[in-house]
Amino acid sequence: MLVALAVVVVLALSAQSAPKEVPGGVPVRYAEGMVHGFLELRTADGTLAANGDLLQVPDKGGIESRMIFRFPDSSLFSETVSFTQHRVFALRSYHLVQQGPAFTDDLDASLSADGHYLVKARRHRDGHEEQYDGTLTLPADVSNGLVMTLLKNLRGPDTQTVHVVAFTPKPRLVSLALAPTRKRPVFNGRWEETAVEFVLKPRLGGVTGVAARFLGKMPPDSHVWIVMHEVPAFMRFEGPLYDGPIWRIDLGRPRWPKAGGR
Repeated sequence: MLVALAVVVVLALSAQSAPKEVPGGVPVRYAEGMVHGFLELRTADGTLAANGDLLQVPDKGGIESRMIFRFPDSSLFSETVSFTQHRVFALRSYHLVQQGPAFTDDLDASLSADGHYLVKARRHRDGHEEQYDGTLTLPADVSNGLVMTLLKNLRGPDTQTVHVVAFTPKPRLVSLALAPTRKRPVFNGRWEETAVEFVLKPRLGGVTGVAARFLGKMPPDSHVWIVMHEVPAFMRFEGPLYDGPIWRIDLGRPRWPKAGGR
């Protein structure tokens, strides 16, 4: 799942032992398959901003997963990732589209596993257009759009660092740390479950990272809640989907029409 700029490292906190780093990609413990989930996108204060779907199907020996949100003002957010799950999760391709007044800029960005990217962006305030076409040297653990999938397959007290390409709109490789910090009860009717809260911490290296820390412009942390008992399940995401406001993704509940409207 998600998320335009979301990505991953896992730090599991343990009272008994210190966490250790796990080399390589995230191992496949729960293989992905066909899914159609319903989602809601809300603002930080809980106001409903958009309704969405998670659509996931087997595709050419791998999985294609698409998260899409449709806004009342006709804005659109669509994130599609194709990946394999042979021993570890590995990205094959990624496509991000954001358009409409809900965003500062329109953006259409694609990325393939060989590092080739194509980005088209248009600023709303003045109509200025930019295009970037080139190739990045990518590590094997690039995980755009795979955050939720990876989190469901992590287990403490190990730590994991992966990378993501952020489109600002010029593509930039960012490492991300994911840290389980605490547990929180959630209720399914009267039945109580336990959700683990993960913090996603972006890390900018080199001169860019030093400048961002000095200017107070480091990207904010994101938070994800996952029920880990028996079969892992996504519960909530809170953070930026792009270089913008804090948004929240919750599980949706489709609404039946009134009986008289059949």
